[in-house]
This record gives sequence, C-alpha cells and structure tokens, in this order.
Amino acid sequence: MVGLVKENIKIALGSIKAQLLRTILTVLIIAIGITALVGILTVVSALENTISKDFASMGANTFTINQYDNLSRRHGGEREKINPIISYPETQEFKAKYNYPMTFTSVSFTATTTAEVKYENDKTDPEVSVLGVDENFTTNSGLEVVKGRNFTGFDISNNNPVCILGSDFEKKLLADINPIDKTISIRGTKFKVIGVLKEKGSTFGNSQDLRVLIPIQVARTMFTAPNINYSVSVMVDKKELLDEAVDNATITMRKVRKLSPLEDANFGLSRSDDLINKILDITKYLDISAWVIGVITIFGSTIALMNIMLVSVTERTREIGTRKALGAKRSTIAIQFFMETLVIGQLGGLLGVVLGISIGYLIATLIEFQFAVPWLAIISAFIVCFIVAIVSGSYPALKASKLDPIEALRYE
Repeated sequence: MVGLVKENIKIALGSIKAQLLRTILTVLIIAIGITALVGILTVVSALENTISKDFASMGANTFTINQYDNLSRRHGGEREKINPIISYPETQEFKAKYNYPMTFTSVSFTATTTAEVKYENDKTDPEVSVLGVDENFTTNSGLEVVKGRNFTGFDISNNNPVCILGSDFEKKLLADINPIDKTISIRGTKFKVIGVLKEKGSTFGNSQDLRVLIPIQVARTMFTAPNINYSVSVMVDKKELLDEAVDNATITMRKVRKLSPLEDANFGLSRSDDLINKILDITKYLDISAWVIGVITIFGSTIALMNIMLVSVTERTREIGTRKALGAKRSTIAIQFFMETLVIGQLGGLLGVVLGISIGYLIATLIEFQFAVPWLAIISAFIVCFIVAIVSGSYPALKASKLDPIEALRYE
C-alpha cells in the first residue's frame, strides 16, 4: 500500500512537471486565495495581541473612575453629555467613604505632557509626561518598578521630593549611568530618582516610557492649572469580587456627587477588561471578512483546478487505457489523479501561507502591531486546500477511473 502511494505521488509529480505552466497558474490561483485569508488573519491576530498587551497595562482586576468612561458615545465629535470633572476633594471623599474589603484605591492626575527634564547640563525635549500619583498607582496601573523602589506612604504623606522614571530615560538623559539616587530637575524643582519602571512600549504610537511619576501633593503645588481632572483607580485582590466592588464604588461615587436615585451617573467607570473586550468583538468582523474574501477566491481556484484535471484526463485518455489494459484497477487510476490534485492544492496552500504570513508580518511591522504566528490561519489554510483538492479532484478522478480501456486505447 505504501509503495502504491509512493508510486502515485511519483506519477503525479511527473505529470505536474509535464504541464508546468498550467500547474504554476493553478498553484498561483490557489495561493492568492490562501494569501488573502492568511494575510488578513495574521494582521487581525497581531492587532488582537497589541490590544491585549496595551490594555492589560491598565492592571488586572481593576476599574477606574474618570470624567467619562472609555466607551462614551459621541455625536458629531462631541460627547452626548458633559460631565463635571472629578475634583481633588471628591477623590479624597471617595477614598474616605469607599471601604470595600480587599481593595486598594489610588488617586492620580496628569500634570503635564510637555515637561522638560534636566540632569546636570543635559535636558530632554519638552515632551515628557509628569503624573502626580500616590503609593498605589504603579500596582493599580500594572506598572513594575525594575530598579530601585516604589513610593511609600511616607513619601506621599510627607511630600518627599522623589520620583520614578520611565525606561526611556535610561536610553537618553541618563544613559550609561545608574539613575538611582541621581537628582533631576523639573520646572526648577529637584527630585531624587528612587525607581525606574519596566519598559511598556507604545500604545498606538504613543510612548508610555517617557514619563515621570512624582508625589501627588508635590505635583498639585507645582502645576496649579484650574479645573484639574483627577482619576481614581481601584484594584481588587480577587477577581470574583470585582463585580460587587464595582457596584459598591458606583454607589459611593453617586453619594459623593450627591446624585438622587433618579439621576443618571455624571461620571465614567471603566473596567480593565471592558475596552479590550469591546475592541476584540470588532475584530471578529475582520475575521469574517478574511474568510469571505478567501472563500470567494478559493471557490474560483477550485473551478480552475477541476477544469485543469478534466483537461488532463482528456489528454491522457490513451495512457489511462494502457494502464487499464495492463491490469490497473479503477481505484488505482482514481487515486493517481486524486493524488495529483492533492499535490497541486497543497503546493498552492504552502505558497499562500508563506506569502500571507510575509505580507501580514510586513503590515504588522509597519503599523507597529505585536506580531504572532497565526497557527489557526495556517492550519485552516491547509485544511481548506485539502477540501479544495477533494472537491476539485473527485469528479475528474472518477471520470478517469470509469473510462473503458478499449475506447480509451482507440482515442486520438
């Protein structure tokens, strides 16, 4: 049986070589469909990985109270409803009243995104973000201090002039030196560096590593712009308590805002998994689009492959008659042609997978998505090619096996 399969494969390859141009065109037709399928699925997979990585940085089992939630609807570029900002007194009142067990609350605000940081005689461009934070900010935000230490309650309550830097500072301003215990200057105020954050990369092109964290009260003293909007984040130790903790926080914030039971909430509450789930739902439509495009193209290649095999059966009628006259069984003839179809289909699939992954990788790299090998797309591509081979090869193989040997030998 193994010998028969090897012989059929050998005959199939010989036939393919004899009809090289026709075979190449068929393989390319199949490859185009597979390339479209694998290429789009590769980009979608890279997009999903990027979203998961970026929004996982919000922290596990956390939720954030802001002026608006991440999914607020807009009309004509404007929000449906204008919510009042979250003021500092409101954040402190929330912290005092919110006493849900096994939670950690953090208050923070973005002081500026255009700060200039100095170290000795060097300075950065005015593009550094400065955040006023407390001791729970890094944990609640999914940040990791890889050098030095995090803020302590003592640092925050005593307004110590200390700071934590993003990883980009080790590449430029403080390159080739140990930044811990060095003194930097922001707006004339000196800060001692106590920690460096782990690199986070970019979120849709915006670097998360060019920022400085300073104690919140120090930031409030340095940056006195009116109507500063604060953010409150809460981390829950156990995921199963998250829903109840969110409900409790909503009730607490409504009390802080003095809202009646009939009034809509005038603040936004965003869970760490809300936005990512929303966006990942949208990517499902891209998956469907990939399959639709791929199936339409592959349907055309199925018809082309079937026509080529029918032509091949016609051209090799005398050969089939000779084989039958020498004792070849119907099943042997059928397997021979079916094997030829299968080889062409898999060659098209292989070429399509290589091209699809290459194009997907190129696109993912250009738009800075997190590339990952789309194993599901690769497996799907070869399964689809196998199905194409079965559909395209069955009828020609059956037709070849049913040829009458006498009539076949007389065929001109």
